[in-house]
Amino acid sequence: MKQPQDSVETALDDLKFGPDGLIPAIIQQHDSGRVLMLGYMDRTALRRTLTTGRVWFWSRSRQEYWRKGDTSGHIQTVKSVAADCDGDTLLVRVDQTGAACHTGGLSCFDGRDLPSTSDPV
Repeated sequence: MKQPQDSVETALDDLKFGPDGLIPAIIQQHDSGRVLMLGYMDRTALRRTLTTGRVWFWSRSRQEYWRKGDTSGHIQTVKSVAADCDGDTLLVRVDQTGAACHTGGLSCFDGRDLPSTSDPV
């Protein structure tokens, strides 16, 4: 009989992690669709995310695992995880408690619009 862990490992095997062993994960509020942040996961962080119901990342700067909300209390509860059509990017839908950004903002993208033209090139 197939165990749940077997299907998690099969799903991980189907993904395309980068040469650094990481895959980008877009974090989105499940009910509003608002994009909250982008983080990176390796196999272990993704496995933990899929099996614990909380979002885990690999910190490229600190070179360690971190679970969102452990120090801030601003946790992300996993609602769903999907891979894109190429299998090289994840969309993690969450229920965000508190701010998603380490600066205290709800989204890491708030107030950071870049100038762009509205005319297609």
